[in-house]
Parts: sequence; C-alpha cells; structure tokens
Amino acid sequence: MAAGTNRAWAVPTWRRVACTLALAGACSVGMAPTAAAEGMESKQWYLKAMHADEIWKKSTGEGIKVAVIDSGVNSKTPSLQGQVLQGLDATEAPGEATDDYEGHGTTMAELIAGTGKGGGIRGLAPGAKIVPMRVATKAFPKDVKVNEWDEVVAMRAAADSDAQIISVSIGNEFMSEREREAIRYARSKGKLIFAAAGNSAKKGNKPSYPAKYDEVVAVGAIDRDGQVGDYSHHSEIVDIAAPGTDIPYWCDSTFTRYCDGGEGTSQAAALASASAALIWSAHPDWTANQVLRVMFESAGRGEQWKDDSKSQYLGHGVVRPNAHITRGLGKPGAPDASPLTGEKADGEAPAGSAAPSAPAASKTPKVGSQSDAVVAGAGKRADGGNRTGLILGGAAVVAVLAAGAIAVIRKRRTT
Repeated sequence: MAAGTNRAWAVPTWRRVACTLALAGACSVGMAPTAAAEGMESKQWYLKAMHADEIWKKSTGEGIKVAVIDSGVNSKTPSLQGQVLQGLDATEAPGEATDDYEGHGTTMAELIAGTGKGGGIRGLAPGAKIVPMRVATKAFPKDVKVNEWDEVVAMRAAADSDAQIISVSIGNEFMSEREREAIRYARSKGKLIFAAAGNSAKKGNKPSYPAKYDEVVAVGAIDRDGQVGDYSHHSEIVDIAAPGTDIPYWCDSTFTRYCDGGEGTSQAAALASASAALIWSAHPDWTANQVLRVMFESAGRGEQWKDDSKSQYLGHGVVRPNAHITRGLGKPGAPDASPLTGEKADGEAPAGSAAPSAPAASKTPKVGSQSDAVVAGAGKRADGGNRTGLILGGAAVVAVLAAGAIAVIRKRRTT
C-alpha cells in the first residue's frame, strides 16, 4: 500500500505476500495447509496483540452465548467439543445446524469460542458458547433445494434464543425488507448484532447486507501491521474494526487441516463478537447498548483522532476489550439508548445524542506518536526483518490503524 493512502494508519515496513482469492466472493483466502496438530494458537498473532492472556484472567466470555449465522458449525472439532449448543438448520434441507459443507461457519465459531484443544484455533472468548444457525452458502450442494428465506428464519430464531450476541459473517448486495424486519425484531429482543462489512473494496466497494442496516454493527478488517485490509469495505456504514487478515481457518469440510493466510471481514466480525462477549461476561447486568457503547469508547483510535467522528475505514476505531476489562476505559451510559442510531428503545432520541445521519470522516485520522492507542507489541522477525507486531492496546503505538430481489444467499456471499 502506497504512502499517503487514506486507508492506512501507517505504511508497514514488512508485509506478507498477498494471497489471491480462492473463490470469487469468498470470505477467506488461503496459503499452505497446516496440520491441526501443529497448534493454531501460535499463528493467531492478534491474541498476543490484544493481550488475551491478561483479559482471560478477568473474563473469558463465560455465561455468554453467541448465535453464529453461517454455513453451519461442526461441533466435533477438538476445539469446539463442549462449546456448541443446540441450534437450527434454517435451510430446511437434509442435515443439521452442526453440518458444515465448507468449514467457514466452524472457523468463525472457533475464532469466537474455540478452546484450542488438539492444536485447534483458540477463541478470543473461550468461555462463551455457540448457538449455530445454518444457512445455505456457496458450498451448499447445488442440487439441494433450500429455504429461500433461510437467513431471515435464522435471524428470528436467534432473536428468540437465549443468545445475547448474533454474529453474521455472510452477506450479499441486496436489501430485503423481510431481513430488515427480522433484524429489528432481534434488536427489540435485546440482541447485539455484528456483521461483516464486506470484502468488496477492490470490486466496486458495494455495501453488504445485513451490515448496512442501521441496527447492525458493521465490522471492517485490519492486518497485523495495523492497516485496514485492502479488501475491507469502507463507507459510512462501518462502525468498528477488528483483526481480519492472516488468520488460520479450516481448509474445507473434511476438517482434517487448517490453512494459513485467511483474510476477510468475516474473521473481523467474529472477533468483534468475541470482544463483546468478553465485556458482557464481565458485566452481565448490562444491556446490548451499554456493551456496544463501551466497545466504541474503548476502541483504539490514535492520538490525533480526538473528536467523535467516525472513520469510513475503522468506524469508531479498533476493538480493544483489554482497554476496558483491565483498565476500565469506556462508560456504559444509558441502558436504553442505542450507540448506533442515537435513539432510545421507544424511538426517542436521548438528550445530547448525535444525529444518526452525521457524516462520517472521509479519511482515517493520522496516528500519534507514543501514546495509549491502537497498536502495541512491536517486535522483530526471526529473520531480521522489521516490526510485524501490532494492535490494540498497550503503550507503544504503531498505527492502525428489493424485497423480491433476494435469491438463495449461497450465490451471493461477499464477506
């Protein structure tokens, strides 16, 4: 990425060789496969950057359930054994919510709540539990008839479940009034909904649904150098950002190996959901609004980003659960006032709230020098290369910094 681009917080001195998409519109891309026995936690660079070990001393996400609307969740992987609750197969096709034809939903579940057993992916909130909601995605058998409104069914089922958080790492370019109503229903039930902003930045940068709906927290992605991923959708819809590049994932539905180099706002949405689980577990009496407000207020923003404006690339900043859990940054505020819309539960805007239509900042603010901000954990590569370490939380800073138009979603996943 060239110096001066408004997408980056800093120009990295070292960067991994870029991957190419394995499938058009897929959420993650991969490099060499890796046997699960090698241990994925060592490849999960963001755990150290986010000071996960410090967080887990105070909160692991225990008591929080996260509904994962995706391709299914394989509950038999070593990392997910005992972590997956009964869910729903919204496709109405043969199978169950624990059948995953591509490994995507299982990867998202592990990123959120995996135990890391058997060398598997360690979740950011390993004490949380997963409620799987299977919908049809690209890898779903083409000759199998599925419910056209499976994602709507899944959202409503998640709303009626006892899951506090709904994580959606799939998307498409089409607005649906049925989907919007399902999301509004879920919010009325007190759910906190995260969705991948989309991987369309180099393909027209079209917004993705459900991330575009006002009631949904749209999540952008950054890499280990603290830069916004060059694939990550950017616009006023982005509410927050999280790590999304160079993250291990299940290669396919055989669940025999992981692949390196995965990237996408899917991963970022899962990690944002896990961050919310950590905070909510620490404050079980809070509402979704309070958890989200603390996430916004404690997000890494950089020294020179002092006002309340949003970046079109990072939203309110980069998730930093450690900043709140171990240092108390962020105030919960009113339980019934939405940080997304500025409205109370009854629709009345709270006093002093910003108008929901306030314009987002068009450029990511420049990073300050050495202050308490987004990126921390600078290190050296074993081969003598420059810094690759980075984000979210300590002292040294480096940058991060229609209706009717819908068809079966498996044909249109973009995140």
